[in-house]
Amino acid sequence: MAPPEPPSPEHPLQGGCLCGAVRYELTAPFISAGYCHCTHCQRRTGTGSSANGRVPQSGFALLQGAEVIKAYKHTSGVPKLFCENCGSAVFSGDPLRDEEVAIRLGTLDGDPGIRPSAHLYLDSAVPWEEIPDDGLERFGGPRGA
Repeated sequence: MAPPEPPSPEHPLQGGCLCGAVRYELTAPFISAGYCHCTHCQRRTGTGSSANGRVPQSGFALLQGAEVIKAYKHTSGVPKLFCENCGSAVFSGDPLRDEEVAIRLGTLDGDPGIRPSAHLYLDSAVPWEEIPDDGLERFGGPRGA
């Protein structure tokens, strides 16, 4: 089977929230992807980790829903953006101003063309979910830490 086509202007990839109010489009390949095991992601998603990817700002467009995107900013960390209608966690940071846009991979309509390459914030990993021996890089904190 051929590898998936990464997002490009010729093959854009869209995504959005559960209710469909927030929609976005990617026209650039992902820069990186990983599993975040930090406490913020655990609480935000209700799961042991969150699969995230980063794309360059130049390859991101918010198609609809700016008016329903709300942000929660903890005293540490970047804002977590979600749809006020359905609660879907969609982005981190500011997708309209940051150099890279952090996207929750589960909000994509199709295959992102990248696979997570690391487990991040393992010092915060939950004890009830085993982290697989999948050969991915492992970091106690952020990538490179």
